[in-house]
Amino acid sequence: MIARMWQGQVPSEKSTQYHEYVRLTGLKDIFVVDGNITAYLFCRNEGDVTHFFVLSIWRDLESIIKFAGEDYERARYYPEDDKFLLELTPYVEHYEVREP
Repeated sequence: MIARMWQGQVPSEKSTQYHEYVRLTGLKDIFVVDGNITAYLFCRNEGDVTHFFVLSIWRDLESIIKFAGEDYERARYYPEDDKFLLELTPYVEHYEVREP
């Protein structure tokens, strides 16, 4: 299994709208890909900024490529992301998931 991790920050006044936007775009698209095991959306308010973190768990690299494309290490963004995010982080991180 492989964990795919993305993070971004939005102004706190936009956090509720961005949460809904992520649910309807990225998370929705993640959950329909064959090979996705699960995904989680985390957020943390820190003053005027809200941090978002998406952790998705995948069966294998081929499954991630179905979602992210051949350049799977690049973050996948949607048309409205730049209206919310303070910065478009170019890359995500991938980790092998090992059993405890």
